[in-house]
Amino acid sequence: MGPLTGLRVIELQGIGPGPFCGMMLADMGAEVIRIDRASAVGQELRRADILARGRRSIAVDLKNPDGVETVLKLLEQADALIEGFRPGVMERLGLGPDVCLERNPGLIYGRMTGWGQTGTLAHAAGHDINYISLTAALHSIGEPDGAPVPPLNLVGDFGGGGMLLAFGVVAALFERGRSGKGQVVDAAMTDGSALLMNGVFGMMNLGHWLPERGRNMLDGGAHFYGTFETQDGKHVSIGSIEPQFYALLLEKSGLGEEDGLAGQMDRGNWPAMRERLERIFKTKTREEWDAIMLGTDICYAPVLNFHEAIDHPHNRARSTFVEIDGLHQAAAAPRFSRTPPQTPGAAAAPGAHTDELLRELGFDEAAVASLRTSGAVAG
Repeated sequence: MGPLTGLRVIELQGIGPGPFCGMMLADMGAEVIRIDRASAVGQELRRADILARGRRSIAVDLKNPDGVETVLKLLEQADALIEGFRPGVMERLGLGPDVCLERNPGLIYGRMTGWGQTGTLAHAAGHDINYISLTAALHSIGEPDGAPVPPLNLVGDFGGGGMLLAFGVVAALFERGRSGKGQVVDAAMTDGSALLMNGVFGMMNLGHWLPERGRNMLDGGAHFYGTFETQDGKHVSIGSIEPQFYALLLEKSGLGEEDGLAGQMDRGNWPAMRERLERIFKTKTREEWDAIMLGTDICYAPVLNFHEAIDHPHNRARSTFVEIDGLHQAAAAPRFSRTPPQTPGAAAAPGAHTDELLRELGFDEAAVASLRTSGAVAG
């Protein structure tokens, strides 16, 4: 099931973007085997770790030579590896690209870092907020004359990180189908978040984007593209960019064409028009505005919290959210007409499949027992 069925990926356990990449690949049907730390065996099972869904787990001590050899044997039968350590760590463990590609010349070696494998900051610590700071993404988000507002960790960790690595791995696998050769994929969150900004950079190049936050069409500066509070303290979103959609906004809100149709793109009108719309939206509850605007071409939607989003009729109709082992979460995406992926299983405990995977590698019972006794593996 799923378009990546038959693909085997080895994932070195990490946090954030690495597991997100592994989840994406597993969601699409790839067999993703997570290598957990041997010391993690016996810790409380984190069934709520949605990013870890859909994998089997083997627990290995990577400081033990027999543990490293076990990983190399796994890689001999794998299509791809994904890891998220700082540059140089995998090399010091004896699992660098040269060693792994010597054992499996067709291996796709996926590397996930914040700053990249090269550059002046390559070896520095960092998090999502730092990576998107360096690429102008964070600077562009926030209220006018206010401080930049972190967009959760969606831009660096997940969009510019894990999703970028998943794309890179699949692209390299496609190329391997023609050349028969593996290669290293260097996915950096700075590169990915910069890439996500290209649409904005394009508008800057055309002179359509001001450097100040909150004064542009897509950053909340325009009265026809933003969020508004309703009478009951909730919020709605409006995205009436096109003239015909904007005309409908004026009609449904009660402003009327004479109040703003001609000056839609006049930045000088935006603050006053926003104030008027703010007053109007506070005259009704969110549910009342839904009845007036939802489903029209205004480009309108209520701003929902997680529980409201799960129960919304549109999301239910598309099964956008699923329940796995009692936990609500987003379903696998995108959709496929001929090879739809099955619903992934819940997160496995560290080392839950150690013996099972060792037997699949060809280890007999005595060899499995020896690895356990030496501490090379755990389960």
